[in-house]
Amino acid sequence: MRFTLEESDQHSCLSPAFRLPGFVTRQIPETAHQVPVTGRLAVTLEEITWMNLRMSAAAFCLAVCTAITAPAEDWKPLFDGKTLNGFTQKGGKANYRVEEGCVVGTSVPNTPNSFLCTDKEYGDFILELEFKVNPKLNSGVQIRSQCYDEPTTVAVKGKEYKFAANRVHGYQVEIDPSARSYSGGIYDEGRRGWLNDLKDNEAARKAFKPEEWNKFRIECRGDAIKTFINDVPAADLKDDVTPKGFIALQVHGVGKNEEPLEVRWRNIRIQELDTAR
Repeated sequence: MRFTLEESDQHSCLSPAFRLPGFVTRQIPETAHQVPVTGRLAVTLEEITWMNLRMSAAAFCLAVCTAITAPAEDWKPLFDGKTLNGFTQKGGKANYRVEEGCVVGTSVPNTPNSFLCTDKEYGDFILELEFKVNPKLNSGVQIRSQCYDEPTTVAVKGKEYKFAANRVHGYQVEIDPSARSYSGGIYDEGRRGWLNDLKDNEAARKAFKPEEWNKFRIECRGDAIKTFINDVPAADLKDDVTPKGFIALQVHGVGKNEEPLEVRWRNIRIQELDTAR
């Protein structure tokens, strides 16, 4: 049995394994292969099968070659899984420790927001990490943030801000286990407040998993900051106030509450970007 393939916008009734895009099949007599057919391509089912196999093999080889020749992403661990080397605590007196490959932050009463800050500053980068937080504790991840040793006044967008000594300020990717569920939103800690909340992003609010491990992906490129919570797009912000600064893990103050509340972070890695290329 032989078939012709004719150009058409309609779907073919031939099984998907034997379809070619943009063609439909029509049955023709077995002798048709001996007669020239203008404007038609006569092939057997076996020939179509081999064409599909060859195209599949070519696509596979292309994918493998691309994977081999593409430059590897230059991911580096921000946390070694064993120590807090490379970090310095600023702000409040919350407790930070390493346990089972995680950074564990524990609240203490009567102290302000606490931050475990990288000693190195970062500008353009992709940051990925996982976190799990007590449902009663607010937390966050600072990016491009700053802190002054002495009281300092800084003008931001035409407005002056006074920062006390040791007051961490800057972009914070919120960890919010409350019913509001703004995890992944961007809050300007110690300065302007909310820059990109999630009140209009229901998908991101629903992506957060209470009392389970969640994943952040944070992308900073120039004045663009994008966040993802469990692979769901969350915040998308354009802001150029702070192009570079440290990264920090926050334990929010809990007032007089003496119950120790914990937040955990793990698998913290960063890829620095060369946007000049």
